Amino acid sequence: MDFYYMPGSTTCRSVIMTAKALGVQLNKKIVNTLQKEQLKPEFLKINPQQTIPTIVDNGFALWESHAILIYLVEKYGKDDSLYPKDPKQQAIVNQRLYFDMGVLYKSFTDYFHPIFLLNKPGDPEGFKKIETALGFLNTFLEGQEYVAGDHLTIADIAIVATVSTFVAANIELKSYPNVAQWYANAEKVVPGWLENLEVHFSLRFD
Repeated sequence: MDFYYMPGSTTCRSVIMTAKALGVQLNKKIVNTLQKEQLKPEFLKINPQQTIPTIVDNGFALWESHAILIYLVEKYGKDDSLYPKDPKQQAIVNQRLYFDMGVLYKSFTDYFHPIFLLNKPGDPEGFKKIETALGFLNTFLEGQEYVAGDHLTIADIAIVATVSTFVAANIELKSYPNVAQWYANAEKVVPGWLENLEVHFSLRFD
């Protein structure tokens, strides 16, 4: 399976960890979006939306990380533990995935991308949205080890990729004790954590 990615990308790391959990081998192909490699004609034929991560599985092209995670577990999962088939359990996983995409990860990109890419000062109101998003996650984790039920799912994998990026950007989790406890547990239970951790340290903004 061809995998178009950048090593530092949060969403790409979620795909790498999910593939690791499933035993799926990825043929990694770096697409340097900072150098506009996503605009090359050969990549546009695969993904006209010009985004990473993108996979090509026996001629089937797919992008958007959360869609990729669901595809991988539904096609290659030996059971439904990472993405339950029970409608209510699956709905919770989906809600957490949409929360990651539309609230948690979005709060990171909205605040930090202008800083990293445009050298602009951070917007205090944008930082408040990060705090709000982490507060929501802290509430979701009240009395729970995992974000979407009683065991590891792709919701944990997607969100741990995001939270590790927050940590790399020096956002402390001490104000969110449930998140901090869950994050510490991730090191023990999330497949591919070591690779994620290596990128985490390479991304630290000291």
